[in-house]
Amino acid sequence: MTPGEGMIIALEASTPGAAIRTSTWLQPAIGFIHILGFTLLAGSAAMFDLRLLGLSRQIPASALARHLLPWSFGSLLLVVPSGLAMFLAHAGELVSSTAFVIKMSLLMAAGLNAAAFHAGVFQSVKQWDIGQRAPTAARLHAAASLVIWISVIGCGRLLATR
Repeated sequence: MTPGEGMIIALEASTPGAAIRTSTWLQPAIGFIHILGFTLLAGSAAMFDLRLLGLSRQIPASALARHLLPWSFGSLLLVVPSGLAMFLAHAGELVSSTAFVIKMSLLMAAGLNAAAFHAGVFQSVKQWDIGQRAPTAARLHAAASLVIWISVIGCGRLLATR
């Protein structure tokens, strides 16, 4: 047994892992919280991405970002703990799932894409904030974001059918 396998077994055997796995209500409640948080996160991202792709150009991109980013960050308070709890209950099954590995990779890609957007092209938002077409780089980030989040949703659905 490798150290990683031992850790996975220990996570699943832990009191919280066993409680989540065996409870009639705990696992569905955690799943509900995860979906609620993810809906807020992906929905906020999609609304901003659609603005960058040309919808609702009369809304300043900077104002929309100021409005949606707190919702995105707040949703992480639901998504991260609930995701960790679901992992705790089914760690062995999840680490051997291609859909899970792809989902985690996509989540990292989403974070890197958002960070690159905010550190890069968004720094010039004053030049294209309202009524203007977003620069090509911004639109590429937005398109990538939409594809990534749709793919994350697909992987999540595959995991839910396990």
